[in-house]
Amino acid sequence: MNIPVLFFSYFALASIIISLIVITRKNYIHAVLWTLLLFVHISGIYLFLNAEFFAMIQMIVYAGAILVMLIFVIMLLNVKHEDHLSDVSSLSIPKAFLVFCVLGVLAIVLQASYLNTTGKFSIDLVNKVSDAKLLGQVFYSEANLPLIIMGVVLFVPMIAAIVLAGKRSDE
Repeated sequence: MNIPVLFFSYFALASIIISLIVITRKNYIHAVLWTLLLFVHISGIYLFLNAEFFAMIQMIVYAGAILVMLIFVIMLLNVKHEDHLSDVSSLSIPKAFLVFCVLGVLAIVLQASYLNTTGKFSIDLVNKVSDAKLLGQVFYSEANLPLIIMGVVLFVPMIAAIVLAGKRSDE
């Protein structure tokens, strides 16, 4: 096993383990901090896949903006601990088996449908032009409407947070 495969395996395995840690935390602030570590590891995976732009976006958008928004919401709603959530360890074996079966079927379907297909952008083209330039061309030409819809979808929670903050200050 060579060094890049070893590091990629580390980042992939650490991402899975940290994901499990995130969903098992009862303190939301701790979960957000573990999520930050998860985003760093996912960014490392992107670097090993030669997707530097996605690694940078992962760190700026998700580790920066999204996590700050999560902390803002946690502090705004004044949530300290979530005691009424069911413990993951109390998940029954049939339910866990069902979840693993659904995930297995999903993985098989994804592998059969997406991983064996090739897109119109080859690795040589991406290396020649740069991934950021190709993404810009696709976003502003072919994916114009989904980009606008995504902007509206991200704008609505911001308005909701402002309305919630306004109600809290009135009380």
